Amino acid sequence: MKHRRLAEVAAKVGVSEATVSRVLNGKAGVSETTRSAVLTALDVLGYERPTQLRGERARLVGLVLPELQNPIFPAFADVAGNALAQRGFTPVLCTRTAGGVSEADYLELLLEQHVSGIVFAGGQYAQADGAHDHYRQMIRRKLPAVLINAAVDHIGYPRVSCDDAVAIEQVFAHLTSLGHTCVGAVLGPTDHVPSRRKLDALTACAEQAGVDLVAEHAMFSLEGGQAVATRLLQRGVTAMVCSSDPLALGAIRAVRRRGLQVPKDVSIVGYDDSAFMTCTDPPLTTVRQPIEAMGRAAVELLASQIAGKPVVNEELLFEPELVVRSSTGPVSN
Repeated sequence: MKHRRLAEVAAKVGVSEATVSRVLNGKAGVSETTRSAVLTALDVLGYERPTQLRGERARLVGLVLPELQNPIFPAFADVAGNALAQRGFTPVLCTRTAGGVSEADYLELLLEQHVSGIVFAGGQYAQADGAHDHYRQMIRRKLPAVLINAAVDHIGYPRVSCDDAVAIEQVFAHLTSLGHTCVGAVLGPTDHVPSRRKLDALTACAEQAGVDLVAEHAMFSLEGGQAVATRLLQRGVTAMVCSSDPLALGAIRAVRRRGLQVPKDVSIVGYDDSAFMTCTDPPLTTVRQPIEAMGRAAVELLASQIAGKPVVNEELLFEPELVVRSSTGPVSN
C-alpha cells in the first residue's frame, strides 16, 4: 500500500517516488513548491498526511469576494465552488464588508487555516489606489492564487478576465445602429481598473463613430447609478452604458424619477447579465460575462499552481456577449 501511495502521488505531481518519500519523511533537498504540491496531492487523493505534516496546507481554498449585493459575485462563487469541489477542495468564502474585515485580514485568517490557494473574484487588485501589500506577502510565501477580472499591472498572479474592450465595441455598435449620438457612461470609481478599461474603449469608439460621450464615475450601487444618471440626463444623453447591472437599475430609476421612459426616451445598457435581469422592468440589455468558462479556468489555473506545475502569469481574456432585451431602443425624434 505504501509503494502504491508513493507511485500515485509521484504521478499526480510529476516527480519521482524518491522526492515524494523525502517530503513525507521531512528530509531536505526539496523545493517548497514541490513540497506543497506533494502534500496537496496527498489530500486530493485521500491519503492521510504523516502526523508531523498535518498542520500544513489542507484541502481548503479561499474564495474572496468584494461583496454579495451584486448578484454576479455569488454567481462566480457558485461556479468556482463547484469546480473546486470536483477537484476535492473545500471553498472557504470570504466577503469584504465596509468598516469590517478587510481583504488583508481575511488573508491572515486563510493563512492560519493553511489554505492551499485563493481565488479572488474582485478585490483590492482591481483598485489602483488600493492596498496591495498583502498580495506581495502571498507571493513571498509562494501561495497559489488566481485573480478574476482586470488587475493593476504589478501583481504577479494569473488573471482570468472578461474582455472589456470587446464588450464596449459590441455595446457601441448596438447603440449607434439605433441612432444614438450622445451617450453617457456610468462607470465605477476612478481607480477601478475594469472601469478604466471600459472608459478607454468607450472613448475610442466614440471618436471613431463621431458620437458625443459624457462619462461619470459612481460607487458600485443602485444609489450610485441613480445619482450619476441624474447628472447625465441633465447633459442630454439619449443612452447610457453602465459598468454593472445594479448601476443600470439605478439609472432606470433616475430616468423614471424625471418622468421619462426606458427605452422610449433613454436607452440603458448594463454589464454582467447577473441573475434576474430578464425579470426587471424593462428586461435589461446587458453584457454577459462568460462566468462558467471564467470560473472553471480560474480553478484550473489554481489547481495547476497547487500541483507545482508552471503557470504563465498572463491575462486570459474571455469573449463577452451582448444580450439585447427591452431597455434599448431607437433614439426618439
